[in-house]
Amino acid sequence: MQTQSMQRRLEIEIDAKRLIDELNTLATFSSVEPSVIGTAVTRIVFTPDDLRARTWLKQLAQAEGLSIREDAVGNTFFRWAGSEPGLPAVATGSHIDAIPHAGMYDGTVGVLGGLEAIRTLKRSGLRPRRSIELVLLTSEEPTRFGIGCVGSRLISGTLSPERADALHGAQRGSEDETLAQVRSAAGFTGPLSSVRLPNGHYHAWVELHIEQGPLLEREGIPLGIVTAIAAPAGYRFTIEGIGGHAGALLMPDRRDALCAAAELILSIEKHALATGVIDTVATVGTCDVYPGAVNSVPSRVTLQVDVRDIDPVRREGVMQGVRRDVEAIGKLREVRVSETLVNADQPALSSPHIVAVLDEVCRSYGITPKHMVARAYHDSSFIAGIAPIAMIFIPCRGGVSHRPDEYAAPGDIALGARVLAATLATLAAE
Repeated sequence: MQTQSMQRRLEIEIDAKRLIDELNTLATFSSVEPSVIGTAVTRIVFTPDDLRARTWLKQLAQAEGLSIREDAVGNTFFRWAGSEPGLPAVATGSHIDAIPHAGMYDGTVGVLGGLEAIRTLKRSGLRPRRSIELVLLTSEEPTRFGIGCVGSRLISGTLSPERADALHGAQRGSEDETLAQVRSAAGFTGPLSSVRLPNGHYHAWVELHIEQGPLLEREGIPLGIVTAIAAPAGYRFTIEGIGGHAGALLMPDRRDALCAAAELILSIEKHALATGVIDTVATVGTCDVYPGAVNSVPSRVTLQVDVRDIDPVRREGVMQGVRRDVEAIGKLREVRVSETLVNADQPALSSPHIVAVLDEVCRSYGITPKHMVARAYHDSSFIAGIAPIAMIFIPCRGGVSHRPDEYAAPGDIALGARVLAATLATLAAE
C-alpha cells in the first residue's frame, strides 16, 4: 500500500476556514424562518433555492478548473482529469438538498469537503494517475418525490427511468407534479435512460458524511469508517373508514380511520422493538388525515413508513408481524387497510480494500477509527451497485441531524476532508 509514502510526498492541509465559510454560505440558499437553536435550512430539490445553490457550486468548481457535466436528472459531475483519463476514475460526493427545517451539514459536508479535498491535492502538486471526480447527487432526500436517492438510484439502474419520470409530488399541493415535469422546468432534459453508468465506471467511491448518530461523540472517537449501510424499505398504508360530523356521529357507530392508524403506528413500533437488535429501526414519518378538520371524524388516513436494518430478512419479519396486526385492526374497527411497497433496498457492504486504505490513512495521522454501520440512508448504498464504496463518518453533536441544531465541529470537518483527500490520492495512484 502506498499511503504513507504518498502522504510524505504531499502536503495535505485543508483550508478549514474556507471550507466552513462555504458551508455557511451554502446554508443561506434556503427559504425558512431563522431558528433560535441553530441554522435552519430548507432546500427542496429543483426549487429556486436548490437551483441557485447548484449555480454557486458550479462557479466554485469552475474556479478550480474542473470540467462539469450534468445529466438528465441533474446529477452534476466535477472532474479533475488524471494523467491516464481513460482509466476508471476515483469519486466522492453527496447531496445538498435538505428536508424542511433541517440543519446545514447533512450531505453538504461531503460535497464541499470533497471539493476542498480536490483543491488540497491540486495545491500539493499531485498529478493523479486516475481522474478524481466530485459528484453532486440529485434528490437524496425523499421530501419532494416520496423516494430518496433518486439520482444515485438512476445512476446504478436500481430505479427504472419510466418509474422515475412518473414519480409524483409527495407534499400536499404538489401531487399533480411529476419528476418529468419538474426536472424539465429546472432545465434538466433528455431521457433518464442516459443517466445509468456502467459497472466499473468508478475504480472507487468514498463519501464523507456526518454520522447522524451519537456513537463517535459518545466514545470520543474523531472518525468512523463505515463497513455496511443498512437497508431501508418504504411502505404506504392507507386506512379507509367512514367519516362524519364530530358531534352527530355516535361513538358506537364510528369507523374512525385515525384511531385505526394509531393502532397501526404502535404495531410498527412494537415489532421493531421485538427484534431486540439495535440495527432494526422503524418510523412512521407522515400521517395525512382526510378531511383534516377538527369537527370531522377522519374517513381516510395515509401513513408513510420507513423500516431499516442491515438484515433484510429481519426487516421483513417486522413487516410480517405488522401485517398480522393490520388484519386484526381491520376486522375490529371495520376499516379497510391497503399496503403499497414504495421501495425495498438491499444493504450495502463497503469494499475491504477501501476500508484498508482508510485505516492506513487514519493510522498515519495517529487516529484509531471506529468501524461502524451506517443506519441512515446514503447515496453510497446505490453507488455500491456499480463501484466499490466506503464512507467516512465524522461526529455530530448529540447525534442530532435533520434539525436546525445539527452541528459538526470545524476541526472534525477539516479532519474528515483531510483523510478523504489522502484516501483519494492513494486510490487515484492505483
